[in-house]
Amino acid sequence: MSMTDAELSEIAKDVLTREAEALALLAKSQDDSFARAVNTLYETKGRIIVTGMGKSGHVGRKIAASLSSLGSPAYFVHPGEASHGDLGMIEPVDTVLALSNSGEAPELGDIIAFCRRFGTKLIGMTSNRDSTLGKSSDVVLCLPPVEEACPFGLAPTTTTTLMLAWGDALAVALLKLHHFSKEQYKLRHPGGKLGKMMLLVSDLMHAGDELPLVGPDLKMSDALVVMSEKGFGCLGIVDDSGDLLGIFTDGDLRRSMSSDLLTKKISDVMTRRPKTTTPQTTALEALKIMNTTGKGITSLFVLDAKKPVGLLHMHDCLRAGIA
Repeated sequence: MSMTDAELSEIAKDVLTREAEALALLAKSQDDSFARAVNTLYETKGRIIVTGMGKSGHVGRKIAASLSSLGSPAYFVHPGEASHGDLGMIEPVDTVLALSNSGEAPELGDIIAFCRRFGTKLIGMTSNRDSTLGKSSDVVLCLPPVEEACPFGLAPTTTTTLMLAWGDALAVALLKLHHFSKEQYKLRHPGGKLGKMMLLVSDLMHAGDELPLVGPDLKMSDALVVMSEKGFGCLGIVDDSGDLLGIFTDGDLRRSMSSDLLTKKISDVMTRRPKTTTPQTTALEALKIMNTTGKGITSLFVLDAKKPVGLLHMHDCLRAGIA
């Protein structure tokens, strides 16, 4: 059976509307259970163990990954494998977050029994507070009554969306409690697009003897030799204390061409109050400074207070895949 584009778009609109309404209902139905769950996870001495069967298990894997990447060490234990030895991965000092829409997934039975036997904290995420999981949990994150977006009302769709969103809320709340920083996030995401976005200027900048720095009284004839040797197409002019006074670039050279240029001091033709950055600035933000000045800037001196400690060139950002 074929369907028109309009009919297919209507299906998408219906599913998205149902799930959006369910999320709004979840937000309105909050009680103190979320805060209790967050505090239980925050006070956990060991690890956060996430578990679930079927589609709930797939959501659980994502929740465990999000928790770990945002500063709350967690891993997923498959309930079926738990019954065959992986219960040994759970310690009394851990906290188990178990997902089951019905709360009656039989595969969770051994994990629930283990938690009760050894006093391991158990947080249940379920639609049925009176289910086996709900009654056995120290804290119940109860999903509101919603209809699945599946036309049969059977396949986990809306409910798994709610579980996923609740997992995100847990991860973000714990991030704030742990005062988790961008620097810590960067350490956990060294690769891929996220890793590139988190690179700092200090990760890419040139420093030490590479820096093209000269004094303000240097004659242009000598300054151009230094600029050529350093190969960055610019010079930083510093005073006796090492503070940056200005910058001289290829563009400044073109604008300053005159018959007596080589006899002038570089301070006579330098650009004062140049755009700069800091070591802690992300390379992406520094690149935006270069691209939005409207003056064709290709390099930024990196300052600690007023002293140059590095130089970031646009090509350094491009080589790192930041664009």
